[in-house]
Amino acid sequence: MPQVSLDELTTKVSDGSHLASFPTDTVPALVTRPDQAALIFTAKQRSFDKPLILMAAAVIDLWDYVRGSAAEWHQWELVVNQYLPGALTLVLPASDRVPFIMNSHDPTTIGVRVPNHAIAQAILTQTGPLATTSANFSGQPPLQLMTEIEAQFPTALTLSPDEIQQIEGTQPPTVSGVPSTVIRWRDMGWEILRQGAIDLHSSSHKD
Repeated sequence: MPQVSLDELTTKVSDGSHLASFPTDTVPALVTRPDQAALIFTAKQRSFDKPLILMAAAVIDLWDYVRGSAAEWHQWELVVNQYLPGALTLVLPASDRVPFIMNSHDPTTIGVRVPNHAIAQAILTQTGPLATTSANFSGQPPLQLMTEIEAQFPTALTLSPDEIQQIEGTQPPTVSGVPSTVIRWRDMGWEILRQGAIDLHSSSHKD
C-alpha cells in the first residue's frame, strides 16, 4: 500500500484515480470519490446492490446530498447536533446529487456520517464528501490493523507515518473498533438498522 503525504492522497482521491484507506473513530475506511465508487465494489469483491456511506468532515458538506421537508430537517438537526461528529450513520432521503452507484438497490436513500477522528477530518476537509465503507473483503469482519489492510488492498493510498504524527500530535484519537450505529429516517421517526458504537438502546423511536 503506497504511503503518501496528505496533499498527494487528497489530490489523487479527488481526481478519481485512486482508492485510499484511513482510520476513523470506529473502524478503518476504504474510500474514493463518490462517482468512482465502482473502485470500492471491485476492490472489496462486493455486490453492487449493497450501499456505501457518504462521509464528510462536517454535516454542512452533506446536506446537498439529502432532501426533506422543513419539519424533517428540524428533526434531523436534533440528532446531528447531539451525535455528530461521531459514530452514527443516518440513512436519509437522497437528492439527485448522489451517484446511483452509491446505493443502486435503493437510490432514494443515502447513509451519511461525520467521523470524530483527526486523520479522517484532515483528509475529508480537503476532498469533500467521499464514498466509504469498511476496509475488508465483502462478508469478512472489518480489518483493524494497517498491516492487514496493506495485504488485502495493496494499491490503496494511506498516509505516511510522518504525516500521521503531524496530524495526531502526541494524543492519537480514540478508536472504538466497532462499526457505527445506523439509523434510518422513516415515517417521521428513526429506525435502528444496526446497533453499533453508539448505544441508542431501543429498536426505534420517534421525536
